[in-house]
Amino acid sequence: MGCCGSTEKKRDWKPLEDRQCTDILWLLLFAIFNIGMLFICGFAISTGAASRLISGYDSYGNICGQKNGKIPGIELSGQDQTSKKYVFFLDPCNVDVVRRKIKSMALCVSSCPEAELQTYEDLKKFAESNGSYLCSYELNPSTYPTDPNRATKCPKLPVPPSKSLPVFHRCTPADIACYSKFAEALITFVSDNSVLHRVIAGVMTSKEIIMGLCMLSLVLSIILMALIRFISAVLVWLLTAIVVLGSLGGTGVLWWLYVDHRVSANTTLPASELQVAEDNQKALLIYAIAATVFTIVLLLLMFFMRKRVALTIALFRVASKVFGHLPLLVMQPFWTFLTLMLFWVYWITVLLLLGTAGSILPKTGTTQRLPLQYMVWYHAVGLIWVSEFILACQQMTVAGAVVTYYFTRSGSQLPLTPIVSSAMRLMRYHLGTVAKGAFIITLVELPRLILTYIHSQLKGSENACARCMLKACVCCLWCLEKCLSFLNQNAYVATAINSTSFCTSARDAFIILAENALRVATINSVGDFVLFLGKVLIVSCTAFAGVLALNYQREYTVWVLPLIIVCIFAFLVAHCFLSIFEMVVDVLFLCFAIDTKYNDGSPGSEYYMDKALMVIQAI
Repeated sequence: MGCCGSTEKKRDWKPLEDRQCTDILWLLLFAIFNIGMLFICGFAISTGAASRLISGYDSYGNICGQKNGKIPGIELSGQDQTSKKYVFFLDPCNVDVVRRKIKSMALCVSSCPEAELQTYEDLKKFAESNGSYLCSYELNPSTYPTDPNRATKCPKLPVPPSKSLPVFHRCTPADIACYSKFAEALITFVSDNSVLHRVIAGVMTSKEIIMGLCMLSLVLSIILMALIRFISAVLVWLLTAIVVLGSLGGTGVLWWLYVDHRVSANTTLPASELQVAEDNQKALLIYAIAATVFTIVLLLLMFFMRKRVALTIALFRVASKVFGHLPLLVMQPFWTFLTLMLFWVYWITVLLLLGTAGSILPKTGTTQRLPLQYMVWYHAVGLIWVSEFILACQQMTVAGAVVTYYFTRSGSQLPLTPIVSSAMRLMRYHLGTVAKGAFIITLVELPRLILTYIHSQLKGSENACARCMLKACVCCLWCLEKCLSFLNQNAYVATAINSTSFCTSARDAFIILAENALRVATINSVGDFVLFLGKVLIVSCTAFAGVLALNYQREYTVWVLPLIIVCIFAFLVAHCFLSIFEMVVDVLFLCFAIDTKYNDGSPGSEYYMDKALMVIQAI
């Protein structure tokens, strides 16, 4: 169970020779943890939270649409609301920004007013016609126009027409202008309310263009992944040349400025200006020396790593071939995103149920929270662990498919669908391994999120030292999380190759990576930068197409929000596709490193690698 105390005997890499179940105990722990989450869900439902969330309840603790028991200390509780299925707010537009709730008395009514009610006489006629009382229960409809308490016990006039929500039985104003004004108050950059109205109207007007541009970003991502195979060499060397020339040019400019300031300082200047000129001259000398050292180091690195840059280019080409043989890899982001969305919907639903679970406080009518703090924390840990588990399953599935492709000597021996075969192997043998890897990430991510939350809550009240320490801790945890994520991914690759436990796989992968440290640095620096530029290229092309498309809608002049929506979506799509590409490159590199370590190309020890890698295997 312990990572450092793994008792598995170290063995040579023997790709795809046998399969065995790994980290079974962690799979059992993960299953028990999820049973606990299901128990929390059942508890929240059994305490009446579901009926309060869906049906709603009034300010006296009565759940609408059913009979209710008497609550001690609340006079108007315990009423039969079977015929009154809808929640009506006396002032639905009175929204509390801080607590994110409607600050208004709520009543159970039999129907929502579909027409505007302008006077208390209209309220009386509405109640007499359909038995739906819009004033507090203790008031008789006949006294609505004359009751002295009508200002606080009856709705604010005029009562806007409203309709009930499809699932949650709340009377919502048909004209939600009051909610849009509430939203406008949250947008600080809008000085004129009409601007926001024009922006929102423009989004609705150009929704077809937005959908078309989102599809364009999807197509561009697929095309870029196919083209990388052919343009990777040109792209990488072009970027390398730009960086080198930029460093040389910047260094030359700094030395030229230093010489120019030195010549100017030799001329006759007033004493005050002479001191300033000398300070600038010293600063420029320091900058020029630092830039020179940086440029020399960069040139040396480029010289000694030029062949390893060629390895990165070859890996990009082979990764493109992998997508050609395994086209279902492109679908992995969709399945992962869909699974995450379904889980997040479940998690949010249970959280809402927990938020409404409890009894009603006497005299106030508010919800008394049961001792649910531990359940909420348990549920929060489940959000991180299960989400990381789903992402780890994607990494293991992709790793298994690429490993099968790499270490299968003949294409005819490949499974019909390597992705499906990899997913089946994952579910049969290695769910415990991904559960353990996800838990390790959770151990780091949870305290980082807690510290981030504490920092946001204490902003402005803590001293500078505490603020600096909190930021330093968050930064260190973030760096640790990224390192562990990279090691986890390579551990999954090692598990897919050798069918070893998480700890053994992580140790073996770390040894291989340490032996190829310069190669890893080159791939992670050059490769990641190229893929980042690919994301920028897709976003830029999509935004440019958006400007051209929106230009034909001359009646719509506010382009900001549609372009922001399109650019965000384009970046997310590009990130999903190119992240899979990056993962394939990392898997190929580890397979390549293992291949070159244990094989030499001689009979009986032939290489598994592609011909593009075989040319540079000695690098």
